[in-house]
Parts: sequence; structure tokens; C-alpha cells
Amino acid sequence: MNTREYIELENTYVANIYHPLEVVLERGEGVWVYDVEGKRYLDCLSAYSAVSQGHCHPRIVQALVEQAHRVTLTSRAFFNDQLGLFAKELCDLLGYDMMLPMNSGAEAVEVAVKTARKWGYEVKGVPDNQAEIIVCEGNFHGRTTTVISFSSEPKYKRHFGPLTPGFKFVPFGDKRALMDAVTPNTVAFLVEPIQGENGINVPPPGYLKFAETLCRRENVLLMADEIQVGLGRTGKMLCSEHDNVRPDVVILGKALSGGVYPVSAVLADRPILGLYKPGDHGSTFGGNPLGAAVARAALRVLVEERLAENAAVQGAYLMERLKRIESPYIKEVRGRGLLIGVEVTPEAGGARRFCEELARRGILAKETHGTVIRLAPPLIIKREQVDFIADTLEAVFHDIERQDQRVREPVLVAA
Repeated sequence: MNTREYIELENTYVANIYHPLEVVLERGEGVWVYDVEGKRYLDCLSAYSAVSQGHCHPRIVQALVEQAHRVTLTSRAFFNDQLGLFAKELCDLLGYDMMLPMNSGAEAVEVAVKTARKWGYEVKGVPDNQAEIIVCEGNFHGRTTTVISFSSEPKYKRHFGPLTPGFKFVPFGDKRALMDAVTPNTVAFLVEPIQGENGINVPPPGYLKFAETLCRRENVLLMADEIQVGLGRTGKMLCSEHDNVRPDVVILGKALSGGVYPVSAVLADRPILGLYKPGDHGSTFGGNPLGAAVARAALRVLVEERLAENAAVQGAYLMERLKRIESPYIKEVRGRGLLIGVEVTPEAGGARRFCEELARRGILAKETHGTVIRLAPPLIIKREQVDFIADTLEAVFHDIERQDQRVREPVLVAA
């Protein structure tokens, strides 16, 4: 089958909830992926930061295969020999007492919401069914019914109501608005240290530290959604570390399993997660031995191959290269580590056309928020590959500018 046939097959039998670039991938290795026609691409999306360790990392794949031959699923009706080890290794790495394992990032966000409410009623003493959680405008925490209830994007909510109450919006990065939003019924502030889906938005300096101080003063949980920005992506193991912030609750997913198997987790100290009792929550697949074994290997790769450090070095270099590109179509380059957004001006005609041209030249990136090219390659990337990204992106901008200029030039007709 060729590319067009695969695309038509998927469009016919799969519900249309994405707008993918027209590339059909069949194989991945390291920073590279290959399509069904044999063309090679440098992956600058990393499955929305899930493949931070690179595609099919041999150590993670080996852990998957070995565990698959032993036992894959026991359910939490029994103990297994991998979950406790995984939990200890993750908690030791990030400095928390406990974790609660799930599968997808959205599931982990749901757990965090339930955790904050439970803590609010049983510890803070908020009256039943009155708990409030503060969230940021422009957030993206997933697609479940409760999670879209606290999205500020209308299209995420249209025709999916009735929605879950109990959430209050504040502008991202606005200290005064956050302070004014806190009430005696506030149980948590849920925030992405960098907003990924909303355009790689980095908050003003000091914002997260202010939020931490405010939450401590007002007896409110600070909950950091590190699903996309955590585990080395921004040059630190957790993005919150850039501001010397220790959230009360950390939400992880994506790179937690290196893109090999769905694994997510919520971390907190015992006075918070220790409130759970049997029957309060559950998941057939959450904490399964296959996922735990994969996640253990993925964490070892992150630490032993010093991927956070590489993200800091290569990300700073890529940012510097991109900021040197002179183009009237570039509004701003922003980000941290290997999570970088290139925002285009209104005159550029949207970010997608640039992503499509990058794909033709062997780089896979994806637009976000319509006007931002997201660059998030695997954290194993090397300097020459970073140069390939920067050189190609600069050439794409200049070539599209010239094409547009030719279209705008008046056509002279001989008399």
C-alpha cells in the first residue's frame, strides 16, 4: 500500500478528531522516523514529548519484551513484583513520599482533581461539594469530560455538556488575578509550568514561586501538570525546578514510559495521597507490571544518559540559532530546553504551511494554536541534528517569503 491508500483507509474507519500532516510512518529509531515510501524525517514532535528518550530505545524495548514474557497484567487485586520498585524509584528520583499510578495523562489529571477535593474536604475542612480549583486560561490538561470543563477553549466543550462545576479561571501569569481568585473554599491551583498546547507560553519570571508562596499562605495545594514539560524536556527533571518550586502534587505521563507504553502517575506526600482508602479509586491497567517495568527502564535512561542536561545544552543552542533568523514572518521564539515555539506573524498565513514545507524537507513539526510551530525533538538529539533543524527552518522561512513576494508583485502586461 502507498501513502494515499493508508490515509484513505484511516479516514474511512477512524473517527476524524485530528488534522495530521499527510505522512504515514512505519518505523522509528532514535530521533528519526521513516514513512511507508522510505523517506526519513527528523522527529520534532516526539509524540507531544512522549518519546523523549528517542524512538524504540533499545533498553526500554528490551524491558517491554522481557516483562511481556513474564506477566503483563495482574490488576490491583493482587500485588506484582514491578509496581513497588517503580514507585520507589520514581518517588526517590523526584523527592515525594507516594505515587498513584494510572495510564494516560488525562487520567492522572482526573486523579489530581479528585485528590485535591478529597484533601479539601477531609483536611482543610471545606464544606461538602463546595471545593474550588483555580485553573489558567489557555490551559490544556486533557479531553475527558471533567477536564474539558475547565478548558477555556470553546470548541473543546461544544456539545459535550453538561460540564463539571467547581473551577475558576485566571489569566496565565497574572499574579494579582491569582491572589484575588483564592477563597476559603479554594483547595488547589492547577497549572502547567509552561503551557504547551496553547503555544509554548512561558510565564513571567517569579510567577510559579509567587504561586507556591500564595498557596502555602492560603492552605491551598499547588498542583503542577508536568505531563508535557516534565522529565527532562525543559532541561530539568521537572520544569518547576527552574523556579525552585516544589509543588504539592505533580502530574506525570508521556515520557514516563518513553513512548513505549501508556503510563502516568500522580506524586505527593503521605498527608495528601495517604488519604486514599481501598475503593476510593481504581484502574484495571493502572500500575500493571508491564507498564511499571517499561517506566523503570525509561527513568533509568533519562538519568543515566543525562537527557535533562542534554536538553538544556542543545535547547539553549537551538533557541539561539532560531532567534538569529531574520524574517518578517517570525513574531517570537520562546520556550525552555527542548520545548520551543516559533510564533508566526498574522501576515505569515498560519503555522501549518511552514510545518508542511518542513515535512517536505525531512523535518516533522506540528503547529499548535494555529500560529506556533512547536519544536520538541527527542532529548537524545545531537548538535549536528540541531543544526539541521535550524538551517532547514531558516531556509523554509526565506523560501516562503520569496514565494509570497512573487505572488504579491504586480504582473506587467506589454502594450
